[in-house]
Amino acid sequence: MELDGVSLTNLDQPLFDGADATKRDLVEYVDALHERMITHLQNRPLSVIRVRPGQQPFMQKNVPKYTPEWVPTVAHWAESSHRQISYALANDRRTLLWLANQRAIEYHPALVRAGHWTTPTHLIMDIDPPEGRPFSVAAAAALLVRRALVDLGLSGAVKTSGAKGLHIFVPLDGSSGPEDVAAATRALAARAARLDPDLATTAFIREDRGDKVFLDSTRAGGATVVSVYSPRIRPGVPVSFPVAWDDLEAVVPGDFTLRTAVAQLGERDPWAEAMPAPYALPADLIAEGHTIPIARVQAMHEGKRRKRAAEKGAKPTA
Repeated sequence: MELDGVSLTNLDQPLFDGADATKRDLVEYVDALHERMITHLQNRPLSVIRVRPGQQPFMQKNVPKYTPEWVPTVAHWAESSHRQISYALANDRRTLLWLANQRAIEYHPALVRAGHWTTPTHLIMDIDPPEGRPFSVAAAAALLVRRALVDLGLSGAVKTSGAKGLHIFVPLDGSSGPEDVAAATRALAARAARLDPDLATTAFIREDRGDKVFLDSTRAGGATVVSVYSPRIRPGVPVSFPVAWDDLEAVVPGDFTLRTAVAQLGERDPWAEAMPAPYALPADLIAEGHTIPIARVQAMHEGKRRKRAAEKGAKPTA
């Protein structure tokens, strides 16, 4: 079978164990939504998660050597791996079909556009329920973030992650660099947690959270976030799906899947419809954020401190 010049192979193979879907289902889904997916992926360096038959999922950042020359790419130095990465850019239908034929199931774009590496396009809050607690507590925590945004004169759009939780996106006008956006995200999380400290927390160390919802402010800088409409490698193949704020407490991530999302969307793109015009981040929010330690760094130092204390306490006395 061929579509838009892409030879599609092994379409009747299962997508992965527990998917209850085939590679054909993935290709047809991506093709049905390609225009809407491209709208939100265009010119963003793309990492994908693939699943080869009989193998574990793996993330692919660097395009393979056999990538067709017509697939648009952009090269960028990756500080984390100390190498040049050639990222795919999902800018057209043919590229998306080729990726789907490569069994690329999840699509994780950068928070910047190619050529604008220091200009984040969104502030993002990542919210998951604690282990053993329902999705509804994540929804309640997301509404705290919404209240904190309203207090700042800001607003955002919310979507299921397709996994356990939610992502809140606040579009930015490009006037803030990565460090200031990261600081503002930390401050927003702190303000939201203060609205209901029994429900939400900013504690990065898991054992410090108890059964509270973690407001994850670390999706900044070089991070990626799964794209809206992307399928997820989970039983039933849920997809990341936009939700109206008023409907947030009436849904669960499993309501939106590879098999149901196309019909649920119709011809609409509710993510584009829900996204407000870009904002300049308030100076006081940025300033507050710069007084809050970076979560990962703070957790690393705290972990070392606790280890030293434990070792000291375990030493036998004379």
